[in-house]
Amino acid sequence: MGGYKLEVLNGNKIFKKSGKEFIALQDTTIQIEEGKFISIIGPSGCGKSTLFNMIAGLMKPTSGEILLDGKSIVGENGHVGYMLQKDLLLPWRTILENVILGLEIKGTPKKEAHAKALPLLHRYGLKGFENHLPNELSGGMRQRAALLRTILYDSEIILLDEPFGALDAQTRLTMQNWLLQIWEDFKKTVLFVTHDIDEAIYLSDEIYVLSPRPGRLKARVSVNMARPRNDQSLLSEDFIRLKQQLLEMLKEDQIEEASS
Repeated sequence: MGGYKLEVLNGNKIFKKSGKEFIALQDTTIQIEEGKFISIIGPSGCGKSTLFNMIAGLMKPTSGEILLDGKSIVGENGHVGYMLQKDLLLPWRTILENVILGLEIKGTPKKEAHAKALPLLHRYGLKGFENHLPNELSGGMRQRAALLRTILYDSEIILLDEPFGALDAQTRLTMQNWLLQIWEDFKKTVLFVTHDIDEAIYLSDEIYVLSPRPGRLKARVSVNMARPRNDQSLLSEDFIRLKQQLLEMLKEDQIEEASS
């Protein structure tokens, strides 16, 4: 199985509730090369968060394998950085103290953690806000801090679950460009869940489309658009063509759901 950084092979997750079985994810395989930016889209309830929780080791698949560099990580945590839509910053800690939290958990001395974090805060738009509390910052600034905390945890794979979902459109585009800069600088492998097709195309090398419940892989779509990308990329023929293709896929699912 050479060549892939992360693999989920025939992943299934079945929950049992009140004596009934509920299939959250069915026979899903994803194979991701190192350093790629991959987005996952699909309707609510298609198993995106279940998939992330399995990769992060927060839950075990009912069946199937999860491999990192060819080795099983089923049920093991600490291999990936994981960021949710809510920034989950601790309100009583300054931005700097929040950003170094992962390093502290790993046992890094505070002085060393500060030395690692401060240059990142300065480089990525948080200079002058190191000693502010989270409630003194905008939503976009808090998300920057939360993402830098995830990056500093120093995992090769970053899971981002709709991190910009609560932001307004203008702030969202700013944050997308900011994220692309960080991704290009750090060469991390990124898995990004979003409901926004434009966002998925703009950011990604590949897009995985999941079907409605039970979630299963419907399509794997390559984004053959040049990098670096900018606002004009959103207006290109390639972008619009790919958006139409993805909209048709999701529309098919809605029709199938309505008729079932």
